[in-house]
Amino acid sequence: MRVALPILLTDEDRTWWQARIQSALTPRRLTERCRIVLLAAKGKRNESIAMKLGYSEDKVGRWRTRFAKLGRAGIERDAAGRGRKLTYPAKVRQQLIRKTTRSTPPGQTHWSRTTMAQAMELSPSTVGRVWREHGLKPHLIRTFKVSNDPRFAEKLEDIVGLYLDAPDHAIVLCCDEKSQVQALDRTQPGLPLKKGRAGTMTHDYVRHGTTTLFAALNVADGQVIAQCQPRHRHQEWLKFLQQLDRETPADRDLHLILDNYATHKHPKVKAWLAKHPRFHLRFTPTSASWLNMVE
Repeated sequence: MRVALPILLTDEDRTWWQARIQSALTPRRLTERCRIVLLAAKGKRNESIAMKLGYSEDKVGRWRTRFAKLGRAGIERDAAGRGRKLTYPAKVRQQLIRKTTRSTPPGQTHWSRTTMAQAMELSPSTVGRVWREHGLKPHLIRTFKVSNDPRFAEKLEDIVGLYLDAPDHAIVLCCDEKSQVQALDRTQPGLPLKKGRAGTMTHDYVRHGTTTLFAALNVADGQVIAQCQPRHRHQEWLKFLQQLDRETPADRDLHLILDNYATHKHPKVKAWLAKHPRFHLRFTPTSASWLNMVE
């Protein structure tokens, strides 16, 4: 007579099993296996477990044995080789992947599930399943631009080095300017938020001109020093540098990382910087997407 393998569970194991059974997100097949293991841990025989849960004795015995030999990992996933077999051979799947990555449909910018299914004589769901398995998303496009700056590598190492390991007794500031910021206001005051009603605002607005935002981020503590000015010239940039000089400790060197704009290199700006040697400017490479290359 065959004797069922004994099942021993710790308190931690029981808590985990109960949580899986009570969770609405647990797959049904895993819930079934958890019920079998919990009853087996109480000393129940396979016949009584099968009768109580409405499963076959073979099913109860299979998962009881799997848990006794492999533990929790034995029932969380199916054994290798089980499950639904691939409908289409590997050759067809490879052809689909090659067609997706190396071609585009006539007169269109990218493949969709429907157009690929028609070209390959497959169902759209099969195309989508293969794409998901291989992490392919033909509908997504990312832009890039390779820098043509001859000193790209040198600047990259310098700037990334400042971010990762700032010099002693120095402050690293990431500076940027946003020009032509619209100052908008709604034509009428909005109604306040209350129970059952969202906050409101009018669909139209009034323009109050534009402004330029100058800002510097202290990468060490997240502090932002900013000011708005009506224009974007070297005069406004000088005013912002003077603000940085006032609002930072005088005994600290300032390393400014900024874009390669002409306003930053104006003769009057250079003359002011010569009188303030604690300012050190680092210009980013000419490509606007140089950070993508760091990744």
